[in-house]
Order: sequence, then C-alpha cells, then structure tokens
Amino acid sequence: MSILRTRNPQAMPATAATLEPFRLMRDFLRWDPLQDYDISPSLAFMPSFDVKESPDAYQFKTDLPGIVESDLEISLEGNRLTVAGKRDEETVKDGERIHLCERSHGRFSRTFTLPEDVEGEKVVAEFRNGVLTLMVPKRPEVRPRKINVAIG
Repeated sequence: MSILRTRNPQAMPATAATLEPFRLMRDFLRWDPLQDYDISPSLAFMPSFDVKESPDAYQFKTDLPGIVESDLEISLEGNRLTVAGKRDEETVKDGERIHLCERSHGRFSRTFTLPEDVEGEKVVAEFRNGVLTLMVPKRPEVRPRKINVAIG
C-alpha cells in the first residue's frame, strides 16, 4: 500500500519502500480523486465525434452503439447543430445480479457552432450500424472552384 492511497498518514510511517519514486508515480497515475464520491456512470455518457471538412461539406461522425433511431434528436437552429439522445440502462431481471457495470447510459447532448458558409436546409443524417453520420453541405458560392487560364 502506498502513501498516496492511505487515508490516515499516521497509520503508515514513511519508509524507503513507500517513498520509492517509481512506485509513487504509479500510484499517483492510478489515483482517482473522485473515488469517495458516488458518481453514476450515467453522468459520464458523452459520445465522441469526428469532424472532417471537405471542399463541399462538413462531416460529423459518432459511434452510438445501443441507441435506437427513435431516441435520437438532431436539430439545427441558426448555425448551431445539436445532436441529443439517450441510451437506456439495462434492466435487471429477477434472479440476476450485477457484478460489474461499466457501460454508461443516460441522456446526452452535443452542440456544434457551424461556420456561416453552410446550407442548413440540406443537412443529411444517416444512422447505420450504430454510427451516425451528418453531412452539412457548404453554400456553392464559398466552395473552391478552378479558374482556367487562357494561354495566348
């Protein structure tokens, strides 16, 4: 047991073994400052997004395993794109016991501020195999275009 995990510093005197720098660093990296608080995993559910820009559009992609399409809500107000939804907690049936529960659940909401050069009325959303893909096209006048040079 290291000195960092000890609740009562007087309970364990500092020795060469407990002050060994690599052990201290290992214990510090494993230290969870919230371990004494009862924090529900449902608070931690927040999907990660990939956002990619091409010459024609912005692409938003996120993994949403275990979420059904009817639990998703995608909205665009002005230049603010919001993706919200929920993943339900699994129910425990009679006779079952949970030994470990690490998957998060609950409501989530992510909002992105889009540039002014998007066509909001032409956003396309696709939800396939637990992956949500949003394509937000750019207005034609801001897309790069090739200009031919006349020779002679």
